Amino acid sequence: MRLFFKSRIPITPCQTPLKSSLSSPRFFIVMNSPKPTSFRLDALAEQLRLYKPPIRVDDEIEEESGKIVAQVGFAESSNGIAKPFEPMTKRAAVLVCLFEGDDGHLRVILTKRSSGLSTHSGEVALPGGKAEEGDKDDKATATREAREEIGLDSSLVNVVTTLEPFLSKHLLRVVPVIGILSDKDAFKPVLNAAEVETVFDAPLQMFIKDEHHREEEREWMGYKYLIHFFDYETDGKKYLIWGLTAGILIRAASVVYQRPPPFLEQNPIFKVPRIADKDTVMH
Repeated sequence: MRLFFKSRIPITPCQTPLKSSLSSPRFFIVMNSPKPTSFRLDALAEQLRLYKPPIRVDDEIEEESGKIVAQVGFAESSNGIAKPFEPMTKRAAVLVCLFEGDDGHLRVILTKRSSGLSTHSGEVALPGGKAEEGDKDDKATATREAREEIGLDSSLVNVVTTLEPFLSKHLLRVVPVIGILSDKDAFKPVLNAAEVETVFDAPLQMFIKDEHHREEEREWMGYKYLIHFFDYETDGKKYLIWGLTAGILIRAASVVYQRPPPFLEQNPIFKVPRIADKDTVMH
């Protein structure tokens, strides 16, 4: 099957603009809440619940058994899959956990993976992992993994929406789950040393700005695409946020702030060859 996608994913607007609700540091007390809750976080939660992932219009569809069109590091729409492809059936979910920083701006929780891991060792990632049999849905997967990796209690996180799936270079379908942490002081990180080396946070708005951003053009099976990189420093430590994690954060920031980044995302088209197995990787 061959599909031709438009190069840029439109941002589906919410019914009410987010800009006004995210611009003023007003607070109110939620009934029965032990602590004040940010008005902006509450408004953000309401707006994100209205979010509907965009649906791509396929300009041309051609039946060709055993072939899949996908994107690496970018959102995946309803891929036409003529026959089930084993790596595509494997799901994962990551938690895009947002909270309000001391300056009133939104921040996102990130981790640096343990250097002892067999894959993606030492890389910056969002809390998350592969779905397990007992997981009810993607939200359950993301919150369970966050608890196991960094000790984030799911009761502290208000899960508000999910974004369209992304594909990792190992052809793993990754669903971003957006959650809001209203009481950041209640989160006391407890790291699983086997998986996570450190936990930190970064400003969400950084991912739709040119500052700290760079990109590289890559090619796979004749198709060109962009890999995005963000250089970030905090508490005297330098982090490189790139690839799938950067792609998800660009998309999340675009949805939250209701505007696209000033740089080209370049959503590429990839065809997974019919002869592929668990070791097939997109480079």
